[in-house]
Amino acid sequence: MKERIITGDACVAEGAQWLATIEPRFADVLPALSPLPLRLKDDGFGVLLHVILGQQVSVASAAAVWAKLQAADLHTEAAMAATTPEILREHGVSRQKARYAIGLAQARIDYAGLRAMDNTTVIKTLCAVPGIGPWTAEVYAMFSLGRADVFAPGDLAMQEAAKVMFALPARPSARELAVMAERWSPWRSVAARIFWAYYADIKQRDGIL
Repeated sequence: MKERIITGDACVAEGAQWLATIEPRFADVLPALSPLPLRLKDDGFGVLLHVILGQQVSVASAAAVWAKLQAADLHTEAAMAATTPEILREHGVSRQKARYAIGLAQARIDYAGLRAMDNTTVIKTLCAVPGIGPWTAEVYAMFSLGRADVFAPGDLAMQEAAKVMFALPARPSARELAVMAERWSPWRSVAARIFWAYYADIKQRDGIL
């Protein structure tokens, strides 16, 4: 079956309306969260490299490293595949991330080919590359490929949002949240947007953001 692709705000609105009809808790929170963010972005090497560089560091730190790589012409797939960890270290990239970045470039992922793959194959293909875990692969499928039925149950913000929204005694595990999300197919990516928007909302109300 061909995967449903989210191409614009109308798709997100359609998914949100469908989810509200099957899940009362979504119906309750959506009026305060609408319109949900589209969050679509480009696909390709640069997006995944950005994610790797941004792991476990601040947005400002990741941006600074990215600017250094751009200035040195090291941000393209070809340049990254030909460089060395030592050179990347000179531009502020940690030893582990240098290995991941070079490995990503040398993997020569067929980014155009990913667009034609089913969701499971996309995630499996990306996770085969060191430095890319399920969360990164799922988020790439959701926002760079526009997949409508991908979820990221390991995301801590979504787990916390689910705990509050569904009045759960504890934050659900990735497995527990994945099971909950099964009934939200074929719009699980929109359900994810609801959780992220709800998390931001409750944190603002709690004075954390």
